[in-house]
Amino acid sequence: MREHFRDTIFYQIELTAKYCKKLGAQVFEQYNVGVSVEEYAILDTLLCEKELCQRDLAKLILKDRANTGKLLDGLEQKGLITRRLSMKNNRPVKLIEITEQGIKQAEEAALRISPHYHNVKERIANSDIARVGELLTELRQTLNESLKIQI
Repeated sequence: MREHFRDTIFYQIELTAKYCKKLGAQVFEQYNVGVSVEEYAILDTLLCEKELCQRDLAKLILKDRANTGKLLDGLEQKGLITRRLSMKNNRPVKLIEITEQGIKQAEEAALRISPHYHNVKERIANSDIARVGELLTELRQTLNESLKIQI
């Protein structure tokens, strides 16, 4: 008997990702975080990585450049980021920097969502979370090798 799509690991991963995305949106709304999940992902990434251009940021937050640009426009209007013109590989790019207000917003958001995050995390053993991460990394490496894709 053939395996149907809903019986595959790919379906399970996609379904889990949808649950995570929906839960994230609900938590951010419930705790009145002040930014969306996607905006928080940008701010948090900028706390870790300095002087990113839109293309590099888009890769890190798993969004396309157009969607990332729209999110950056909103964050810039809120005063949470700035963009400045620079040169990278002999071409002009706008580097994104988080502002002091952006740092405060990211830290406040992290404080507000952390109780919920820890509640979920406490229900699953750390070793299981680590193992799932390892298995997903292994699956991505296998897919990358067999499909010759780069994300």
